Amino acid sequence: MQVRFGVLGPVDAWDEAGTPIDLKGPRHRAVLARLIVARGRVVPVSRLVDDLWAEPPGGAVSAVRTFVAALRRALEPQRPPREPARLLITEGPGYVLRAAPETVDAWRFEDEVAAAAGASAQEALERLDRALNWWRGPAYAGVDDEPWARAERSRLDQRRLNAVERRAQALLALGRPADVVPDLDAHVAEHPWREEAWRLLALALYRAGRQGDALAVLRRARGLLLAQLGVDPGPRLRRLEVDILRQSEEAGGALGALGPERVWADAAAAYDRAVASGSRTRLESTVGLLRSLAVAGPGGLEAAREQRVAAIAAAEQLGDPELTARVIGGYDVPAIWTRSDDPDQAARIVAAAERALAALHPTSPEATRAGLLATIAVESRGTRSARGPEAARDAERIARRLGDPALLAFALNGAFMQTFHRAGLAPERDEIGAGLVALSARHGLASFEILGHLIRLQARSALADFHTADQHAAAADRLAARHERPLVGVFTQWYRALRLAATGASPPDAEAAYREAGAQLPGAGMPGVEQGLLPLALLSLRVWRGLPVDVGEDTDWGPYAPWARPLLLLARDRRPDAATALRQTPNPPPDLLFEALWCLTAQAAIALDDRTMMRRAQTELAPAARELAGAGSGMLTVGPVSGHLNDLAAALGGTPGP
Repeated sequence: MQVRFGVLGPVDAWDEAGTPIDLKGPRHRAVLARLIVARGRVVPVSRLVDDLWAEPPGGAVSAVRTFVAALRRALEPQRPPREPARLLITEGPGYVLRAAPETVDAWRFEDEVAAAAGASAQEALERLDRALNWWRGPAYAGVDDEPWARAERSRLDQRRLNAVERRAQALLALGRPADVVPDLDAHVAEHPWREEAWRLLALALYRAGRQGDALAVLRRARGLLLAQLGVDPGPRLRRLEVDILRQSEEAGGALGALGPERVWADAAAAYDRAVASGSRTRLESTVGLLRSLAVAGPGGLEAAREQRVAAIAAAEQLGDPELTARVIGGYDVPAIWTRSDDPDQAARIVAAAERALAALHPTSPEATRAGLLATIAVESRGTRSARGPEAARDAERIARRLGDPALLAFALNGAFMQTFHRAGLAPERDEIGAGLVALSARHGLASFEILGHLIRLQARSALADFHTADQHAAAADRLAARHERPLVGVFTQWYRALRLAATGASPPDAEAAYREAGAQLPGAGMPGVEQGLLPLALLSLRVWRGLPVDVGEDTDWGPYAPWARPLLLLARDRRPDAATALRQTPNPPPDLLFEALWCLTAQAAIALDDRTMMRRAQTELAPAARELAGAGSGMLTVGPVSGHLNDLAAALGGTPGP
């Protein structure tokens, strides 16, 4: 039985038939709500106690367990007495709700809104309508006085307000201004400080032929903002008023601010009329759209990733290897992070590319073959497959022979992804980055020029050359602003936090910078970057500075848990468990954090006097003796590798490294 949960209104649950489930009393609902807020992470019993009571009574822990037992019976009434729970699970020091994303209305709402960001106007309207219809009242009603619920309620409410305004934009893009007016009129009445809502309402009135009403709305907004807040309207509102007064029809004015959307809608409609549904041309055109979508922002990146696999599957069904190869290789989206956002999907893409390569006719264009090879090189990142480096070399060789700059840039991206087979390769990556910057600047390849600057930022950080790294961060930011690449700022903000940590900032200041950068990751559409990165950055800083490393039992370490666990167990004085965990620690994957993870392993080995692991770490880290551990990621550092090598040499009774 699949249970559905609702927090966009009162906290409720329904069984598979849609029948409400009796959740007992308010404390039971509060426990359920707190676990939903945690979104699949364990909430310790001690945290639940603190969150349920301002002054916990005696027996609070037992009461929480009673609430959980009652919730389990309500949510899984058919579960046999001794069979483990499948939904509300005991894990470690607390509880976790293992609900599927589609079963919680708040999670569905956020996913739908994110998908709308990269969709056509019609699809965006449909998605936003669905998302907004899931709201039944104020979020977390009934527990909204709790501090942990207030923050989540406020966050969701802001997303709802943004969704209302984005829905209005979609209606305007579809040429339906009259449909915008009633909802936005109510929206600004309830939320009068939202300038974008006033702007959209005035624009809708103007486009509906109600110029006088549009000006009246703008005057009302101006008067309200001045009287209540003492501020003038922002530049977009002021510009719209001027354009309406001038009855501007120029695309550059505020009335034309949505002009590109109308052009897009008209062009899409013309394409629909001219190109047959299901045609090969339409499928191949989709790849170009997905390529643009992937660099447009968080929602676009997620949508492009999802639709890319569908496009490949559709191409394979047509039985045309060259078409399939073009669909696969045409998605030449620059990649900077060496951990895949979806490893299973990456493996499927590599397999499809290999099938297409094998099926190509010997007379097929070499550029088509090189696109497949570059795809294999990029999508094989973070693995130890020998195929990745081989594909990267072959793609680059073909691209250079053909003199195709765009193909060469894609091939160089693949070459970059395959330069992590050992430590100490920052100079090689710096050379690749320099080549990408020069090539892309000559040929107007903006996305790959940004990639080149980010690669050089990483490499120069590894070499502690922050003066040069600063220049590449600034160049990447300038290009990102000019070409509307919002995700670039995530990487440059993390770089500035790393720079602060690496150049002597106090640990509290460095931690604050890391946390501020970490706040940009949720919702950025890059789970391969997001998962576990902030706690790893904080752990690395504390290990380097000799500070306590226990950062909380309920911390989500993501893929970095095996390398953090020995140090965390040591911090809790559990040496036997730490020694066992260290022996089970795998070799770090060949990626941007290779040296950092080995340094953490080295420090655990020193503390536990595990000489076998110390010697392994010494061998692996020696080639990077002149680098900053982890700084090649452009995100974090564990300090100079030489310091860790000296610690290892001292512990082993040998000679310190350089």
